Amino acid sequence: MISQTCTRCVMDTSDPRISFASDGVCNHCLEFEEKTRKNWFPNAEGEARLRQMLDQIRVCGRGKQYDCIIGLSGGIDSSYMALKVRDWGLRPLVVHVDAGWNSELAVGNIEKIVKHCNYDLHTHTVDWEDMRDLQLAYLRAGISNQDVPQDHIFFSSLYHFAIDNNIQFILSGGNIATEGILAKSWHEGSAMDAINLKAIHRRFGERALHSYKTISFFEYYIQYPLLKKMRTFRPLNFIPYNKKMAMDQLHATIDWRDYGRKHGESLFTKVFQNDYLVRKYGYDKRRPHLSSLIVSGQMTRDEALEELARPLYDPEEREIDLDYFCKKLRITRTDYEAFIDGFKSRYHDYPNWEVKYRLLKKVQSAIECVCGKRVNVYS
Repeated sequence: MISQTCTRCVMDTSDPRISFASDGVCNHCLEFEEKTRKNWFPNAEGEARLRQMLDQIRVCGRGKQYDCIIGLSGGIDSSYMALKVRDWGLRPLVVHVDAGWNSELAVGNIEKIVKHCNYDLHTHTVDWEDMRDLQLAYLRAGISNQDVPQDHIFFSSLYHFAIDNNIQFILSGGNIATEGILAKSWHEGSAMDAINLKAIHRRFGERALHSYKTISFFEYYIQYPLLKKMRTFRPLNFIPYNKKMAMDQLHATIDWRDYGRKHGESLFTKVFQNDYLVRKYGYDKRRPHLSSLIVSGQMTRDEALEELARPLYDPEEREIDLDYFCKKLRITRTDYEAFIDGFKSRYHDYPNWEVKYRLLKKVQSAIECVCGKRVNVYS
């Protein structure tokens, strides 16, 4: 395929499923305007919707120690949301999941936020041998999304803590303003798919998982949203969220420190996104990140192209990071290079919950047709 870059954003043919209109605008930009933007309310309507949701959270939280739960990684989105939750007068239980790869900056940012907001913080430290074995299994599997073991335990921990503490609302820092464009072909499937995760681990893992707690299809799609009435709410989609504005406010308020790159709070993710993914698959995660900022009006295309022209990884920094990465996983650099050069596999190469999901969506659609209202399950 001849290399081509979108004339509006900076997504290119490194995404094998990209397509272009006659004017050179890609399908990601068109989907953002036609579908994604409809769920983004950085305006008066969003303010009203946010106020209504906050009122609902407060009412449901009456008489309870906490009225919501938030996950805090120390990154910009979750950090800014934590400050706003304090401004809104909510009483969150703050959960941080330590998967063994926290940077010093991440730990420092979390401590500053919790202290400034006077939050209760629960840190769940993942059993390192469980995490190591899962991450090595994924590296052996050649899957493009190596972050699944971290992502799954992060979100499953939030859901389990919410249930244990009788909390109905999970507030997420995920947002359209900085994540409106995603290359789905780069990371197929859902990180919440425990069937897929366990299948990969059964084939490539070396030991049983002792305390790594997953979330099942039934829990995620039926028990929690329908029986327990749990809701995941993304408040940053209902305010004029701007990345630079958020960073400036965080720095001025708590001396928050920037990582210099998205998701730099995890050294595993840093190496995975900036070395493994680029060299093995040719995917530069800066492209969807920067494209999201372009379509949300936070950056020009020329500014994004200038950013892409800069080296992705400083050579000296890369060597330091890879040395730590390999030592922590107890592998050699030769082992790591073999993972890079080894076979590639996809989400659908292993058992997964896609058939169950499609069946659930059919049932949901049928019920909605009969009842005339939306049935709230996670999408």
